[in-house]
Amino acid sequence: MSQNEGTRHDGASRERFEEELGAVLRSTGDGFAADDRRELVAGGLRRGRRRLVRRRLAVTGGVVALAAVGIGGAYGGSLLGPAGQATTTTVAAPPQPGRADGTGARTGKEPFAQAQIPVKDIAAVLKAHTPAGRWQFDDLEGRGQSVTGVYDDGHGKAGVSVDLYRARDTAESGTGQVTCPSTAYVPHDGCTSERLSNGDRLMVLKGYEYPDKREETKNWRAVLLTKGGILIDVSEYNAAAEKGAGISREDPPFTPAQLKALVTTDDWRPLLKRLPQLPPVKLDPGHVAQPPAEPVGDSVPATLRTLLPKNLKVVDKDGEGEFGFVVVDDGKGKSLVQINVQSNMKGAEDDLYGSGDVTTLPDGRKVKLTQQAGEKGGAGVVWWTADTITPAGFRVVVSAFNTGAQHEDATRAEPALTMEQLKTIALSPKWQKLPRK
Repeated sequence: MSQNEGTRHDGASRERFEEELGAVLRSTGDGFAADDRRELVAGGLRRGRRRLVRRRLAVTGGVVALAAVGIGGAYGGSLLGPAGQATTTTVAAPPQPGRADGTGARTGKEPFAQAQIPVKDIAAVLKAHTPAGRWQFDDLEGRGQSVTGVYDDGHGKAGVSVDLYRARDTAESGTGQVTCPSTAYVPHDGCTSERLSNGDRLMVLKGYEYPDKREETKNWRAVLLTKGGILIDVSEYNAAAEKGAGISREDPPFTPAQLKALVTTDDWRPLLKRLPQLPPVKLDPGHVAQPPAEPVGDSVPATLRTLLPKNLKVVDKDGEGEFGFVVVDDGKGKSLVQINVQSNMKGAEDDLYGSGDVTTLPDGRKVKLTQQAGEKGGAGVVWWTADTITPAGFRVVVSAFNTGAQHEDATRAEPALTMEQLKTIALSPKWQKLPRK
């Protein structure tokens, strides 16, 4: 599963994740062919990653924040119609390749053969705007909007990749891809985000391929969003490949300043004009229920902050759509608190709440409480969750950790919120009153 490349789901957590994913797939019925199911799930995961903290989880191979708790927003609104009924979607997707970890904007069955830019043209721009060195590209005769190569300046080989693609709908659709991520989810050694004088937006990030740093592969990256809504995305590594290659040098070869110069050169402009327009997503009106409206902007994380105990100081916060998080500190150490608010989860209710510590309230709402070990690499991390659903399928999941970032070691013995406080937050009537678009 591409969005989980940066994390490890093992043992009971993996089994639960697979069971819950199966529950959602089963609830969609038999209306999809096998390929359609795979594409819809992959598309949902990619869309979910872009929505969950505007790219912050995906920027170095992150994960849908609540996947192992129970599917998360990437699934709920994508595959289930009203009251959990199955939906059938026919997608006419843009012919952009996206990245292997899902961080491009692919949304369906992209015909790679339709790409309009010869690899040699992309390679020429790379060679012209990087220091002298030896290049080797995968396929100089092919055609594509995504190119990978190996650069060698005599100090160790380095993998380099370039992606050129359009943001979905408008330029604003890509702003999350040029916004620096929070270290609560994406560890990095530095990040800058700026608007250039010509209206373009730029992010330069010194990050890592794996959020838990189980391998010391560095991923330094520059992403430019033009005011016309096109993204130029360049990544470099201190290894000969993004994954599966040993460390070959201390740092990637190009400095942040050189990365900035590379993505902002005007030599890309003639190539960008060749990018095909994105066709609209086509929905079969005879079978498709419209996806549920999701909460507007940052209303979810903003509401979460109003429900926190007064003794907690918020030291980091972010989120949009269905997802939000805060990092709080009560003077005893940082604690990450995250939330997902989902509609139309009735179809997966039996599988999600059919076991474990589940209580049914007088009004029919179900509450499932879970306490388990963290699974993102941090030593001593514990993960407490209150997972709730209404009879109509409106689901709120709140989790807290005894660390400010799941990939970092525990900073305290327990999360800053008790299980009862998590339950109170999840059951708040405020969630059903959020403004929706």
